[in-house]
Amino acid sequence: MIDALAQAEAAVAVCLDRATWAVDERDLVAALDAAHRLEQRLAAVKLTLVRELDGRGTATTQGASSTAVWLRDRLRLGVGAARRLVELAAALDAAPTGVRDALAGGAVTVEQVRVIADTVETVHSAAGAEAADKAVGVLVDWAAQFDAALLRRLGTRILDHVAPEIADQAAEAALRAQESREARDRHVTVSEQPDGRLRLSGVLNTEAAALLRAAIDPLTTPSGPDDTRSAGQRRHDALADVCRLALRTGDLPENGGDVAQIVVTTSYDELTRLLGAGALDIGQQLTPEAVRRLACDAAILPAVLGGTGQPLDVGRQRRLITGPLRRALVLRDGGCTFPGCDRPPRWCDGHHIRHWADGGDTSLANAVLLCGHHHRHIHAGDWVVRLGGDGHPEFIPPAWLDPDQLPRRNHYHRRT
Repeated sequence: MIDALAQAEAAVAVCLDRATWAVDERDLVAALDAAHRLEQRLAAVKLTLVRELDGRGTATTQGASSTAVWLRDRLRLGVGAARRLVELAAALDAAPTGVRDALAGGAVTVEQVRVIADTVETVHSAAGAEAADKAVGVLVDWAAQFDAALLRRLGTRILDHVAPEIADQAAEAALRAQESREARDRHVTVSEQPDGRLRLSGVLNTEAAALLRAAIDPLTTPSGPDDTRSAGQRRHDALADVCRLALRTGDLPENGGDVAQIVVTTSYDELTRLLGAGALDIGQQLTPEAVRRLACDAAILPAVLGGTGQPLDVGRQRRLITGPLRRALVLRDGGCTFPGCDRPPRWCDGHHIRHWADGGDTSLANAVLLCGHHHRHIHAGDWVVRLGGDGHPEFIPPAWLDPDQLPRRNHYHRRT
C-alpha cells in the first residue's frame, strides 16, 4: 500500500509541474473531473486507514486520549474536523457495500457518503434490509446529479421510492423525531471576549430559525450604493436593529425591577467635547462617538456624582425623540432619510441634526429619522444633514465623494 500511495503522490507531483496554460479547455475540464474522482478515491483510502487505526487503538497506545485527538496532532487538524473524520470512517465502515464502492470509485463525494449512510440507516430502521439495499442504489444514482444538501432533502422522501406502503407513516415519525431532536439540541451560547465583545453560537430549532430569518432578512439587504458592509456585518447590524426595536416597544418583561434598558455612564463635559469614553453598566467601555449616537434617541437620566463617584442626586428620565415628536417625524420622513435607503420608520432612530449636547433642541426642525446603519454612518463619516427650504431632510456628501457637494435626498418614502 505504501508503494502504491508513493506512486500516486509522484504522479500528482508531475501534474503540479505541468503548465496548465498550454492545455486546451476540453482537456482542462477532463483533468478537473479526473482530479475530483481521485480526491474522492483517496478519501475512501484515508477513511479506511482511520477506521483501522481507530480499531487497533493506535491513538491510546501512543499516549493520546482518543483517535480524534491523535489525528488533530498528527494531521494538524482542528479537533472538530478530526472528530468528524473518525465518525465518518465509522459510518463508512458500517455502510452497505454499495456506498463504500461508490466512494472508492469516485462516484460520490465524502459529504454525499455521510448523507447516504444516514438515510440508509433511517430506511433500514423503518422498512428493513431489503428497502435499505434499494435505497443505496437510488441514492447513489441521485448523487450523480445532486449535491449533499439537496441529496439530504430528497432523502427525506426516499421511502416513496423504495417502500411506498409505509412512506407516509414513516415521514410523520421522522418529523416527530426531528422535532424531538430540535427541542433537545436547541441552545444559544453567549461568550464574552476579553475585549468586551460577545461571541454568539448555537443551534435554533426550525420555528425559531424561521422567526429569526423573518426578522433579520429584510434588514440584511444592502441599504444603498454606499453600503460596503459584508453579508456577515449586515446580519450583525440587523440583529442589533431587531434588539433595538424590541427595546423600543416597551413590551419586554422587567429585569430586576427596571424596564429593559441600556445604561451608559459618562460625564457631561466629556460627552459634549468628545473627549472621554462612556461606561456600560455591565463594565464595557464605549467610544464618545458611540455614546453620542445612543443619546440621539434615548432616555437620558441625569445624575450628580460626588468626587468618588457616589450618586448624590438622580433626576427624572428625559425622553428625547418620542411620542408626538416621533410620530411627526414618521409623517414627515416616512422612514430612513439617507439617500437611497428604503428602511421603514420602525427600524429608525431619531437623530439630532445638532446634537443635544452641543445645544441642539429636541424639535421637528432639529431631527431626522435614520436607520441603524446610516445613523452610525452619519456619526462616523463626513456627511452633513440639514433641512432644505421645504422642511425636508437633505444630505451634503463629502468633497471626496462629490467635489460639487450637491445636496441629495431620499426618494423612496412618500412625502406628506
